[in-house]
This record gives sequence, C-alpha cells and structure tokens, in this order.
Amino acid sequence: MNLKLERAIRLTLSYIVILIMSAIVLYPVVWIIGSSFNPGDSLSGSTMIPKNASLVHYKELFDTTQSNYLLWYWNTLKICLATMFFSVLAISFTAYAFSRYRFVGRKNGLVTFLVLQMIPNFSALIALFILAQLTGLIDTHLSLILIYVGGAVPMNTWLMKGYLDTIPKELDESARMDGAGHFRIFIQIIMPLAKPIIAVVALFNFIGPFTDFIIAKILIRSEEKYTLAVGLYDLVAKQFGNEFTKFAAGSVLIAIPIAILFLSLQKYFISGLTAGGTKG
Repeated sequence: MNLKLERAIRLTLSYIVILIMSAIVLYPVVWIIGSSFNPGDSLSGSTMIPKNASLVHYKELFDTTQSNYLLWYWNTLKICLATMFFSVLAISFTAYAFSRYRFVGRKNGLVTFLVLQMIPNFSALIALFILAQLTGLIDTHLSLILIYVGGAVPMNTWLMKGYLDTIPKELDESARMDGAGHFRIFIQIIMPLAKPIIAVVALFNFIGPFTDFIIAKILIRSEEKYTLAVGLYDLVAKQFGNEFTKFAAGSVLIAIPIAILFLSLQKYFISGLTAGGTKG
C-alpha cells in the first residue's frame, strides 16, 4: 500500500511540475497571439482573450502601402534559406572529413572549433563590422549570410561528426572495394544515412537568422533591406512608434515557416539530436 501511495504521489508531483512548466511556456505565446487581435496600438488594454477581436493589424501588415512587412519577410526567408543550404553543405563536408580521415592538425582543428563555439557572435561585432566595411558588404544580405554560415560551422560540425562516427566504417570499405570514390561514398552512402542529423542542422540554421537582431541591426541600414527582427523593432523604437499590437501580429506570423519546417522534419529531429551526442 505504501508503495502504491508513493507512486501516486510521484505521479501527481510530476503532473504538477509539467502543468506549471507548460503554463510558463504557453502564457507568453497565448498572450502575444491575443494581443495581435486586439484593436488599437497599446498593450495596456490587451487581454489574452480579445473582447473585440480584429484582423486590422494583419491587414495593415499585408498592405504594402502602409508597411514593408512583406518585403522584410521575403528578405528574411531569402537569408534563412541561403544560410540553411550553405551551412548544411559546409558542415557536411567538414564533419565528414573530421569523422572519416586522419590528417595533420585534425585534433587541433577540433579543439579550435570547440573553443570558437564558446565565443558568442556579438563579442566580435566590431571586427565583423570593420571586415564588412573593408569588403564593401555593409548593407547587403550577403554579409549576413556569410556571417551566419561561418558562425554555424564550429558547433554543428561537432554535432554532425558525432553522428557520422556512429555510421559503420565497414560501409565505406565495402563501397571502396566495389570501386566507389570518396565523393560517391559521401553522396550515395553517408548522406542518405545522415538524414536525421542533416534535418537537425538545417532546422537550427534556418531558425538562427530568423531570430537574430543584433548582427542584422549593425550591418543593415536601408529599410528596404531590413530583416523581420530589425523591421519589427523599428515599428516600436522609432520616434512616436507605439504600434505594439501590430508588432505582436508580425511576431505571430514569424512562427509560421519555422513551424512548417519543424513539422516536416520532426520525424528526423529527435533521432538526429540524440544520436549526435553519443560519440565525440
């Protein structure tokens, strides 16, 4: 009886903790969604469940005569897709080299990547700004893409290398005996088996540029080249800017492509994330 009571108490406490954590996570999400449907510009009168729900803020965002939101959305999508593609490409080749080959400087290279991933991007803002200025990349999307891709390589290389280490090397040797070259082994054998970790890396590198504000704010100057983070900040930060409910509506729409990508890759996501940490 005592054992059953102890199990019941543990189960009850577990559910209580889950409910509390769920409330902490969901409350700001529900509140921002509710605020996006509230008429007016102020958040002071906003409620989680709008009394007079309205789509006026969404209509204003999609009206190109009143807002550049669609342009900012396209800019962000373009940067995110390019970053995701080139990051996956660079990380796949780098991780494969570290996983399958033994060469001079391999261990030092891995240690360097480990150190680099401990340094946040904003600590190098001055250096990034000067480098972009010297190369003429200020106020260009290319500068953001290059920074995001370069910043993604260290951490994600370790993650993908850990996953590739779990793929038996006997597969490489069998393919090599059949006459397959290094590139063919990489494309036709390793990459299909690495789909879970590729999905994880792709998702991480798509979300990163979507949520980045500091680097984009420093390098992008023209309003027509703003990303969503910078553009939405401009709505509430400029002089007389008090369009907080429109900001909420724009924030809600940001989640759509991220949710679509996550749902389309979720069957790979958990297995890729857990397997990537099994070996160093």
